[in-house]
Amino acid sequence: MPRPLRFVPAVSLVETTTRTLQGRLLLKPSPELTDIILGVIGKAQDLYKMTIHAFVVVGTHAHFLLSPPSAEKLARFMQFVNANIAKEAGRLHRWRERLWSRRYRSIIVADEKAAHARLRYILSHGAKEGLVGKPADWPGPNCVAALTTGELLRGTWFDRSAEYIARQRGESVLPSQFATTFDVKLTPLPCLLHLTEDQRQAECRRMVEEIQAAAKAENKAKGREPMGVTAILGQDPHSRPATTDRSPAPFVHASDERTELDFRAQYRAFVDAFRAGALRLRDRASELADLFPLWAFPPALPFNAPA
Repeated sequence: MPRPLRFVPAVSLVETTTRTLQGRLLLKPSPELTDIILGVIGKAQDLYKMTIHAFVVVGTHAHFLLSPPSAEKLARFMQFVNANIAKEAGRLHRWRERLWSRRYRSIIVADEKAAHARLRYILSHGAKEGLVGKPADWPGPNCVAALTTGELLRGTWFDRSAEYIARQRGESVLPSQFATTFDVKLTPLPCLLHLTEDQRQAECRRMVEEIQAAAKAENKAKGREPMGVTAILGQDPHSRPATTDRSPAPFVHASDERTELDFRAQYRAFVDAFRAGALRLRDRASELADLFPLWAFPPALPFNAPA
C-alpha cells in the first residue's frame, strides 16, 4: 500500500510515530542513551524551531506531538532526530544495520478533544504495557515529569563530525570535548493554553493518576506484575518482543465523524491539486531534461511554501 501524501495544513497539530526494525528493542533505555536522545531532540528543536508538546521514546518506537511550522520543517526535524538517534543507539548497542523499519508516520490531530486524548496516550507509555507501575518510572526519554512538575529536560549533543575531523588530524579527543548541552522546551497544547502553568501541571497529574489506576487494574486482571526498571535496563537490545502491535495507523486523529470527514475532504482536494501539478510537470519533462546531461538525475524541486 503506498504511503499517503504528506499533508500538513497551516497551524496543524501532528503526532509522529517511528518504529524500530522488526520491533527490536534497539531503543532500550539507559542513562547514557536518554541523555544523548534528549540532546538530539534539543539540537533539532534549536535548528528547526519546532514546537514540541509531548514525546516519549520506548524500546521499540518513539512518539512526538508537534506543531510544525510547515511540512518541510517537520520532515527536516524528523530526519535529523531519527538519523542521529539511529547513529547513537547503533553505536551504544553495537547494531550495524538500519535501526528504523521505515520512514516516520505523521497523523494530523484534528480537534481539541483528540489532542487531549493523544497527550494522554503519550503519557501512558510504560505503564499501559505493564512495563512499569507508574508512567514517571519509565527510565527512557519522556515528558511526564516535565509536564507534571515542570522538571527541566536537558541532554547532551555530541558533534561527531567535529570529533572525526579532529581524529583525522591526529588529535586525541576527550569524550566531552565536542559536547554541547541543549534543553528540550515543551509548549502547552493549544487546548490547554487557557490554563495557568500550575493548572496545566495539575491537569497532567490528574491524567497520570488515571493512567496509573487503569494500569494497576489491568495488571491485576491479567495476574501480572510490572516488569520493573531493573529488568527493563537489563534487556538485550537486539531481541524482539514476543508479540507486536500490527494494527493499522488511523488516517487522522479526530474525536467525531464530522471532523474526520472534513479533514478527508481537505486531503482529497490536496491530492487532486498535487496530481494535477505532477501531470503539468510530466508534460514539461522533455523540456527540462535538455538542461542536464544524459544519465543524470535533475535536482529535486524545492518545497512549495507561501511567499
